[in-house]
Amino acid sequence: MRFLVTGTAGFIGFHLARRLLQAGHEVVGVDGLTDYYDVALKQARLAQLGVLPGFSSHAFMLEEPGAFMALMAEARPEVVVHLAAQAGVRYSLEHPEAYVSGNMVGTFQVLEGCRAHPVRHLLFASTSSAYGGNRTVPFRETDRAVWPLTIYAASKLAGEAMAHSYAHLWTIPTTAFRFFTVYGPWGRPDMALFLFTRKILAGEPIEVYDHGRAVRDFTYIDDLVESIARLIDSPPPGSGPVSAADTLSPVAPYRMVNIGGGRPVSVAAMLDALEDALGARAVRHLRDLPPGDVERTEASTDLLRDLVGYVPQTPLSAGIPAFVAWYREHYRTGP
Repeated sequence: MRFLVTGTAGFIGFHLARRLLQAGHEVVGVDGLTDYYDVALKQARLAQLGVLPGFSSHAFMLEEPGAFMALMAEARPEVVVHLAAQAGVRYSLEHPEAYVSGNMVGTFQVLEGCRAHPVRHLLFASTSSAYGGNRTVPFRETDRAVWPLTIYAASKLAGEAMAHSYAHLWTIPTTAFRFFTVYGPWGRPDMALFLFTRKILAGEPIEVYDHGRAVRDFTYIDDLVESIARLIDSPPPGSGPVSAADTLSPVAPYRMVNIGGGRPVSVAAMLDALEDALGARAVRHLRDLPPGDVERTEASTDLLRDLVGYVPQTPLSAGIPAFVAWYREHYRTGP
């Protein structure tokens, strides 16, 4: 099959594109290569993809008028996986305009491209941050999500709403998924695990928010990609709702599904596991929870299991050493 994947220089887009290419598919990749974090890391990911047969890469910002539409007309993909986004909760406090442009206008351009050039399945990455001020855990897809705490979360909720309207108006089979704290090799330098690793190895102190009490549903990258790969083959509406947990729209071929393991761990426990994997101890500066962050995330896995018979399962005790091994090799920091 021919896939068009946005964000192929990014953490998740890179891993998904590599998985699809290794399975023998063709992948047309798009990435704006912004300097939100180290562009050299993004280029290194693209270099890994570039040696695999069936990959072509295009560099432009999705919000650029006409650019995505032209690529859709040329590539004619069967499936579009829209992963490109401006990420980061804290960055959104200082640069909200990047989220409106990248996540809302960029997503609009993707939707317009899929309207003009219909696809078998559009898959769209949202975020667990969409649950915002919800207090009931685990977060269930059927919960109302109307209290976003940051412009990042609000921009992703807007993308979900726009995707639903396009699915309804133009019968575009669409699956949105909400990611829960994804980590692993080739990860994002702005994420806690990456930041902690760099600073611990450099002998620098780290800032631990909420005094380490915050709880996150950590999802290993290979598990996330496996989930997406299985969802690709399950476009809505299928034969109808698969269970009481289903979010299949009554008026559109659209559903939204969590991708998380449902086994949350405190940040303090994650840091303990990281120290063990590094063989070094952190100098911890305990801080209060910053604006926009939540105390706990936890995914309900019922719908994902009902749809594809699989849920993420890699424990931190396996995922963190895998990340550390990659980090040491990539940055040549020792054995």
